Amino acid sequence: MAENLPFKEGAFINKPPLFCELNYQSWNVRMKFFVESIDREIWDAITNGLLFLSLKKIMFLLKKKTWSQWTESEGKKAQYDCIVKKIITSALNSNEFFRVS
Repeated sequence: MAENLPFKEGAFINKPPLFCELNYQSWNVRMKFFVESIDREIWDAITNGLLFLSLKKIMFLLKKKTWSQWTESEGKKAQYDCIVKKIITSALNSNEFFRVS
């Protein structure tokens, strides 16, 4: 029975589910559960993107802040974005990775 499943691995608690192009819906649900188990705010970063603009106002112009000028909250949200990239790329085989990168 297990040979007929569209994914080759079982459930891992510390490894994201491997993406298989045969059953995206199944992978999507499994990936959501995996990411939420790490931190629900990371899933929020996936679904909503970064919720801040790292801009500072100088006179009447907006200029992008350097990372050292970010608030603690902005830095935490940017870290979530990095974690998301790591999780998603870890779930892809090399062919899929090069297709999305």
